[in-house]
Amino acid sequence: MTESSERPTPPEGLSPELVDALTDRSPEELRKAIVHAQELLHYHGEAELPVEAEDNEDILRVTEHEGHTEVVKQFRCADGCDDCPHGPYLYHVTEEPQPDGSHEVHWSFMGRMREAE
Repeated sequence: MTESSERPTPPEGLSPELVDALTDRSPEELRKAIVHAQELLHYHGEAELPVEAEDNEDILRVTEHEGHTEVVKQFRCADGCDDCPHGPYLYHVTEEPQPDGSHEVHWSFMGRMREAE
C-alpha cells in the first residue's frame, strides 16, 4: 500500500460501478484486471499508448481523458545540475493515424505546471 492516505481519483467517464468494483481490490487482483483490460483493448483493435519513462525522466502522473492521455513528467540532466529535476511539464499524448493506415503516438507539450497542480 502507498504512503499516501488519499485514494486516486478515477479518470473521467469511468462508471461508478467499475470504480466501486476496483476500489478495494488487492494489488494482485488489480494487476490481473489491468492485464484483462489490455487484452480487451487489443480485442477491440485498440492498443495502449506507450507512456513510459526514459532513463532521465520521472512520470509523476498519467490521467486518461476522452481523446488523449494527460502525462505529467520531470527531467533530470547530467550530474552536477543544481536545478534538477526540471519540470514538472504537462503533455497530452494521442495516437494519430498515418497515411499508410498505421498509427503513431504523438506527444504535445502543453507547458510547465506549478508545483501545487
